[in-house]
Amino acid sequence: MTATPASALTSAIGAAAEKAGLSLVATSHGTDFHGQPTSIFEFAAPSAARNLRLELSAGFDFHKPDLLPAMTSHLAEEAKRLRNPRPDCYVTIEGLPVSLRNFRWPFHRSTSGADTFIVHGEAHLEDGTNSPLHALISAAMTVTFAEIVPAPEQPYAETFLYNAVRKTFDNGQLELVKSGNRQPVFVTTRYYSRWQKKFFFNDTDDATRLEYLLLKTYWLSGVLGQNQPVWIADPRDAQYLNTTEAELIRMAADEAGQGLLTLTGDYAAPTPTLLARAEDYVARMNKALDITKPKFNESMRSGHANM
Repeated sequence: MTATPASALTSAIGAAAEKAGLSLVATSHGTDFHGQPTSIFEFAAPSAARNLRLELSAGFDFHKPDLLPAMTSHLAEEAKRLRNPRPDCYVTIEGLPVSLRNFRWPFHRSTSGADTFIVHGEAHLEDGTNSPLHALISAAMTVTFAEIVPAPEQPYAETFLYNAVRKTFDNGQLELVKSGNRQPVFVTTRYYSRWQKKFFFNDTDDATRLEYLLLKTYWLSGVLGQNQPVWIADPRDAQYLNTTEAELIRMAADEAGQGLLTLTGDYAAPTPTLLARAEDYVARMNKALDITKPKFNESMRSGHANM
């Protein structure tokens, strides 16, 4: 008997999860932005406090030759990321700790007539104080850029989308507010080199990468994770910093020798010396927050504009 698309998808996802060291623990149905059906999968990883949620178009299949290996690679990365105390949290180069959540996959065609694909989600400030500051996001992927992507689905788009969100924060083009409308994040070919077949978000040197790792370990482990170790060799960070996982491990190992990080394999926790930098890192976060706030010409606000 020929399997239905739903059962074939579940079987393929289950096999990919097993290769990645995950267990498929639940499946359910959902709907996308246009009300079309989606398939939702929930995975568990050994020693992980949280499960992984994956949402795909209900009719998605793996007919293209590169899709299944890429799915397996995505799930293998997620299995390691799930060991983080807060696997939904990231930091930006400028020093903002944020969680990225509630993205409604997959991308859908814009309803405004624009020649783009859209996905909605949220970013929340994660400074350990239950801050109400957040940003509702409307990420737009151009049709030209969509041609680069194997599929407009979560496993194939999440990494570059999250990095585009972080880059937009770095540029001061997303504001964290208590309430507000959706803010745009543009995902275009400026983030991709067709010649090198590689994504580019930031040009960084060793000093920038090291400071990033310290920021990440301070916030995600020290503040949010009760000093539980965080994955220091995350390929998502490597793409964001334009480096490699091996280089991130090398940088962390060098700094561990200076008493700031405690390494266990490719996971790091902060030492008391790093935690003592709290005042500096909070000040850096506040400066990054200030970058995102709109600036007004006070003379124009007072009606003194020379027009």
